Amino acid sequence: MKVPEATPLQQLIRKLRHFEIRIRHAVDAQLQGNFHSVFKGTGLEFDDVRLYQYGDEVRAIDWAVSSKGHGTFVKTYKEEREQQVLLLLDVSASQRVGAVGRQKLDVGREICGLLALTATRQDAQLGILAFSDQKELYLPPGKGIRHAYALIKGLFDLTPRSPHTAVAAGIKQALSLVKRRSLVILLSDFIDTGYERELTMLARKHDLIVVQLLDQREREFPPLGIVPLLDQESGRTMWVNTSSAAFRARYRATYEQNREQIGQICRRHRTEFVSIATDADYVPQLVNLFRRRNQRSRG
Repeated sequence: MKVPEATPLQQLIRKLRHFEIRIRHAVDAQLQGNFHSVFKGTGLEFDDVRLYQYGDEVRAIDWAVSSKGHGTFVKTYKEEREQQVLLLLDVSASQRVGAVGRQKLDVGREICGLLALTATRQDAQLGILAFSDQKELYLPPGKGIRHAYALIKGLFDLTPRSPHTAVAAGIKQALSLVKRRSLVILLSDFIDTGYERELTMLARKHDLIVVQLLDQREREFPPLGIVPLLDQESGRTMWVNTSSAAFRARYRATYEQNREQIGQICRRHRTEFVSIATDADYVPQLVNLFRRRNQRSRG
């Protein structure tokens, strides 16, 4: 009896499960088994109020409750355990740069699928918002393997309606959709402008991780002479001398400026930031990211 070949979606899920096992083993080895959760909360959330006791901090007093005249009450907190996670993925046309099967969008989809499978093992609620200059796909946070498969299939089947980028608009949509403090993982190449204010708001309101997706040819364009270049988002074609020293210097400066800008914003707000190239193995970088988060939460 001939065994039917696996579908592309089944092949992708197998690949992601292999990556998940690699990450789990690598993290356990680096942290000597002390790795609690990729999605463990890093802060505290409000739990209840109780009567003020000698030695309590004045800033913990809940003045709204105390003003009712039944005594002085302080707020109590508990460590965040069940984390709500939102994946915020840029699916605009600039994400389609890279080799076949290894475009920035392919890598972004893989990382999102990997995190969805990881979330099922850690009982975390995980959802996704894919955006261009409009909402392309939204799946509210949920749990379980069926939810993870639905998320992966939704991303796998997604054909964005718009080629344009609007990082600021995508962040605004996320802020309107997620009311409670959550872990937000933003994946984009950030080839855009005017998103600094919204990114700052996101970093202040939520536990934010920024993943910048890059391709080697964006850093160092090959010297091909005078060639036509197509702007994926505008659809315009321009003839450019790619061997010109001025063009290559300007091209490299734009790349470095883009990377430095997003890095500065993240450092300013103590936000985790990682750059992932399409031609690199991203598993070690994710392992290091999760290790830093775990150390920060324990600190």
